[in-house]
Amino acid sequence: MAIDVLLTGFEPFAGAAANESWEAVRGAVPRLREQGLEVAAEELPVEFGSAGDLLATAVREHRPRLVVAVGLAAGRHGITPERVAINVRDARIPDNAGTAPVDDPVIAGGPVGHFTSLPIKAMVAALADDGIPGSVSQTAGTYVCNDVFYRLQHLLATDASLVGIRGGFVHVPEAAVVDAVTASRALTRMVLVALDTPTDLQRPGGAEQ
Repeated sequence: MAIDVLLTGFEPFAGAAANESWEAVRGAVPRLREQGLEVAAEELPVEFGSAGDLLATAVREHRPRLVVAVGLAAGRHGITPERVAINVRDARIPDNAGTAPVDDPVIAGGPVGHFTSLPIKAMVAALADDGIPGSVSQTAGTYVCNDVFYRLQHLLATDASLVGIRGGFVHVPEAAVVDAVTASRALTRMVLVALDTPTDLQRPGGAEQ
């Protein structure tokens, strides 16, 4: 049965006790359900390949109108919807399965990149309206977050049975920058904006570096 929204976050990694991405998703689910939406959530492993496999299974099972995958970007200063997923795996540290690919493709023979289908500038504008720090990010890195982002966009672009589903990726910063309650409120707001915004805003959102 088709639902409105599928959200995913990640399990803890690199010795952390929690992962802010999953905490944001957990907090957003009841908020979205209060809006009358049917929502599913999945906690993904921090593992190349496996995380994307589980996401693909969830997308095919739930057939949501919207998919928002969420990850943690330590060191960032706000919430950052991602613009482009790139077809490369290049791990600075091993994933939770001990795998550390270097310069491997996410999907052999796939396009160099896939753009998000989320209205990322409208989402950032909504964060600003709510006083929550946020900006458009041009890259999701080369770790498992990007792996999942690329797998999601490639799936939506190539599986004819999933036509019309929109999806993309959002990074949240550490809880010391944006606490869990604020992150869940922000994620809720961005999902609602994405559902109601078929065409993104035309406003600056680029970066010089």
